[in-house]
Amino acid sequence: MTMSAGTSAFDRQQLTLGQKFWQIRWFFVLLLIAAAGTGVAMLYSAANASFEPWAIRHMARFGIGLGIMLAVAMTDIRFWLRHAYAIYLATLALLVAVEVMGSVGMGAQRWIDLGIINLQPSELMKVTLVLALARYFHGVTAEDVGRLSVLLVPLVLIAAPAALVLRQPDLGTALMLLLAGGLVLFTAGVRLWKFALVAAGALIAAPIAWQTLHDYQRTRVLTFLAPETDPLGAGYHIIQSKIALGSGGVFGKGFLGGTQSHLNFLPEKQTDFIFTMLAEEFGLVGGLGLLGVYVMILAYGFAIALSSRHHFGRLLAVGVTITFFLYLFINVAMVMGLIPVVGVPLPLVSYGGTAMLSLMFGFGLMMSVWVHRDVPVPRRFVGDGP
Repeated sequence: MTMSAGTSAFDRQQLTLGQKFWQIRWFFVLLLIAAAGTGVAMLYSAANASFEPWAIRHMARFGIGLGIMLAVAMTDIRFWLRHAYAIYLATLALLVAVEVMGSVGMGAQRWIDLGIINLQPSELMKVTLVLALARYFHGVTAEDVGRLSVLLVPLVLIAAPAALVLRQPDLGTALMLLLAGGLVLFTAGVRLWKFALVAAGALIAAPIAWQTLHDYQRTRVLTFLAPETDPLGAGYHIIQSKIALGSGGVFGKGFLGGTQSHLNFLPEKQTDFIFTMLAEEFGLVGGLGLLGVYVMILAYGFAIALSSRHHFGRLLAVGVTITFFLYLFINVAMVMGLIPVVGVPLPLVSYGGTAMLSLMFGFGLMMSVWVHRDVPVPRRFVGDGP
């Protein structure tokens, strides 16, 4: 069942669950399935033609995530508006809990062991931060956005989780939170000169910040600048990644035929460097094909933002799309040696439960914006309605 062009805003906000279901952009869902399916194929290859231990779990997590996305999409957008701060504070509390009872893995304390899954609250914060910022700026007029006093609250909303994540330590995720938050502020109407002031302050403080970095973080930056100085140590990962990327050529070595990955020269092939494995087996054509799917997902995100008639929906859809783009850009740029190595997964493709479920929750929020794009949501929202 589809809605006619003449459907009124009042009729759209009265949609039944069945009508909301058919409002879902199903081609967008197919794009998500295509990206996740690519992840299943590459994880199957990474395990030497076995669904265990990664591919089968990846499929299960995507299935759960798809259910979450559809449930979130069909929930009234005003519900997410009303509870945005509560969801943010709950996620912030989980970040604090990581400090107290978090489990340690690969030298960092980032996870909470829930038995069936190791929850990484910093991944969930990437989406809930956008939700809270969209809620805040929904009630701020264009004239008030320029006032420094108005910006104090969103700056705290961004800085608090970034500081907690930096303590874990997880510099890559902390930078993602700062970038995503900053871009939402820019979308909300904050003037460029304010960002220029922050950038100038960051440059001045750079020498001090350099001294506060952990030894391995400084090593990553130095390795990025000259990986050949330590080819068997700090520079090993990025050198092997570049070799695998180049050896794939135009059409690749074929599925299950990657030598760098299957001979275990390529590190973290199931997570951070899975795009390199894809490029080795399917070449430039395969890499561009996956990037094409990602570009269409991004295009849908911005189109949904433009379709919304309320400010909350526009900011929320743009924020989720920006977060997805940052995942994509940082991971691909990292494996190509364009930026230092950081632990950011390739969205929907890399193995990882919390990142997958968090992104699907974010896509559910974005789809809820589309389904409820004509629902009237006043700027001074006081909690009335569903």
